[in-house]
Amino acid sequence: MSIIASRRRGDSPLSSRERSPSLKCSYPAVASSVAEARGAVAEFASAAGASDAQVDAIRLVTSEAMTNAVTFAYPARPGHVHVTAWLAAGEIWVLISDNGCGLHAGAKSDGLGLGLALISVLSDGFSVVGCASGGTELRLRFDLEHAPAAA
Repeated sequence: MSIIASRRRGDSPLSSRERSPSLKCSYPAVASSVAEARGAVAEFASAAGASDAQVDAIRLVTSEAMTNAVTFAYPARPGHVHVTAWLAAGEIWVLISDNGCGLHAGAKSDGLGLGLALISVLSDGFSVVGCASGGTELRLRFDLEHAPAAA
């Protein structure tokens, strides 16, 4: 794996061999999977103690990441998007990955190109990792101890 982009420092969840995922699902890379994954991750976050504002942010970030994977990962073949979430040391980690064609700079998109910027603003940290065998993994971190105040 090679790191394509990352934001904010923090220990990677992958350095801990003792983590046990609390949510692990695979979805077909189709539009209807976005809502299903978004709901599952939001439900997990709520049960893990995230505030309402954090659950909303996690829901939106999951939606953006899933939409990117569904839209771009498999342009010429069917595939799956994998979602893993767990609570560790007061943080919720969400990994969204695919085995698709990978992230490419300058790739043609019909979207506004704001998804990763939105993910950056709403998460407490994220990394985009390219896999040597193809595919992309987004690693998202949400700090429960420093939750934003409710509006």
